[in-house]
Amino acid sequence: MDTAAQHAASTIDPKAAIRAGKGDDQAFNQLYDQSSTVLFSLALRILGSREEAADILQEVYVDIWKRAVRYDVGRGTPIAWLITLTRSRAIERLRASDPQLRRQTTLTEGTDHTAIPRKFESPADQALRTVISKTLEDLPKTHRQAIELAYYEGLLPAEIATRLDLPLDAVMTRLKLGMSQLHESLHTYWEQDLSA
Repeated sequence: MDTAAQHAASTIDPKAAIRAGKGDDQAFNQLYDQSSTVLFSLALRILGSREEAADILQEVYVDIWKRAVRYDVGRGTPIAWLITLTRSRAIERLRASDPQLRRQTTLTEGTDHTAIPRKFESPADQALRTVISKTLEDLPKTHRQAIELAYYEGLLPAEIATRLDLPLDAVMTRLKLGMSQLHESLHTYWEQDLSA
C-alpha cells in the first residue's frame, strides 16, 4: 500500500464507510474527501486518461451510494476495499479498449502517471505524490517494470513472465523484492510523517 493509501487508511473510519453505504450523507462525503485523491490517481495511472479516470471514480462512488457494493469490515480496511473496486473497474475498462491504444496511453516513458488534477490536489497530496514517484524511480528497473505490469495493467505473474520472456520464478522474485522495497521506503516516510 502506498503512502497516500496509508494516510487514507488511517483517516477513514470503518464505521463511516459502513454508514456511507447505508445512505448517510455526511459519512459518504467524508469517505469521498478522504479517498478520492488516491482513487483518482490510481485510475489515472491505469487508464492514462483524466476523463476515463473521472468516469471510473464516479462509477465507484455511485455504486457505493446506491448500495450496489458494501464495505465489509472483515475483508480489510476501507481504503483497501476502495482501491480494489477502483483497480478492478479501471482494468476492466482498459481490457475492453483497443490493445494498441491501451499500450500508447499507459506506462509511457517520461509521463507523470501520478498526476492529479489541481481540484483534487492538496499540499499533502503533492508531498505524497513526490514520495511515491521517487520511491518508484529508485526501484531497480526490472522490479518497477514487473510491479507496473501487475498493478497498472492488471497482468498476472504468468502473463508478466510471458510478456517479458522470463521464468515465472524470476517474475515472482522481482515482484516480491520490489514490493518489499516499496513497503520499506513508504513505511519509513509514513513513520516520519506521523512523528512530524
